[in-house]
Amino acid sequence: MPTIAKGYAATDASKPLTPFTFERRDPKEDDVVIDIKFAGICHSDIHTVRNEWHNAVYPIVPGHEIAGIVTAVGSKVTKFKVGDRVGVGCFVDSCVGCATRDVDNEQYMPGLVGTYNEFEIDGKTRTQGGYSDHIVVKEGYVLSIPDNLPLDAAAPLLCAGITLYSPLHYWKAGPGKKVAIVGMGGLGHMGVKIGAAMGADITVLSQSLSKKEDGLKLGAKEYYATSDEETFKKLAGTFDLIICTAGVAIDWNAYLGLLKVNGSMVIVGAPEHPIPVHAFSLIPGRKSISGSMIGSIKETQEMLDFCGKHNIVSEIEKINIQDVNEAYERVLKSDVRYRFVIDIASLAA
Repeated sequence: MPTIAKGYAATDASKPLTPFTFERRDPKEDDVVIDIKFAGICHSDIHTVRNEWHNAVYPIVPGHEIAGIVTAVGSKVTKFKVGDRVGVGCFVDSCVGCATRDVDNEQYMPGLVGTYNEFEIDGKTRTQGGYSDHIVVKEGYVLSIPDNLPLDAAAPLLCAGITLYSPLHYWKAGPGKKVAIVGMGGLGHMGVKIGAAMGADITVLSQSLSKKEDGLKLGAKEYYATSDEETFKKLAGTFDLIICTAGVAIDWNAYLGLLKVNGSMVIVGAPEHPIPVHAFSLIPGRKSISGSMIGSIKETQEMLDFCGKHNIVSEIEKINIQDVNEAYERVLKSDVRYRFVIDIASLAA
């Protein structure tokens, strides 16, 4: 039988999140039932519940940075057992029978089912996310969290971590590569940690120098303020790779000028407006501008194992779920270092 879940939901774009009770689907033979301990707050949660991407279907229980403990498994589950430390990221199903099926790139394939604000494969049941006490997920979309990583600080790895790991890995960040991370926030600070652990020479490009001490402590070798025009002159032609986490308008042509010949600028943030780029910001240096979105389940597990090996977690501020609306406002003001994580135990308060 379906189980009753408790959480917090958005019921309208203009209203705060409030307590919400709903049904989780009946676990099947290939399902894992997870007692959610912690849920990270991603900027995507805010975009979605406020319908800024024009795709919201209410009510919405957000949250796709989920860390918890397995409480039950179906009869055909082989990878997990009761008591295991696990995570759930940005999607909970996909089209496993599609002709275009590609386990290395499944996040780009048709049929992806988001952890919230989506329909499950049956086309009828709404998915609801991690701002809740438990979740039911197919075995193939559950991830193992290494034992040495604390669950609260590991939760943001399920979105922020993989969002930065994937492009760093794909564009071969490592020894001898100069990489710039644009933005020192929830995404950006993960790029600094992961890129440095890969052996790349990391530079942070941020609006101001207010977080310089943090950036250098987390692994950056250099830190520059983009509000200083001299930064773009000094660093012209410097980087093999630039990863842009900014979700606001920037001077894209100026940033492309920081790339070496054959350099790439990769967008992982989601600016509201179109990106204006001059052809001659790209042509003379055979430069490229690209995008990257989370990672496959396979790559996300690789990321978690990498973070376990290097003791990498997010820098977090833990909150009670009753403070989620205030946390949203603080995210919009960049008033968090560097990721809010909800202690789901507070639901019982």
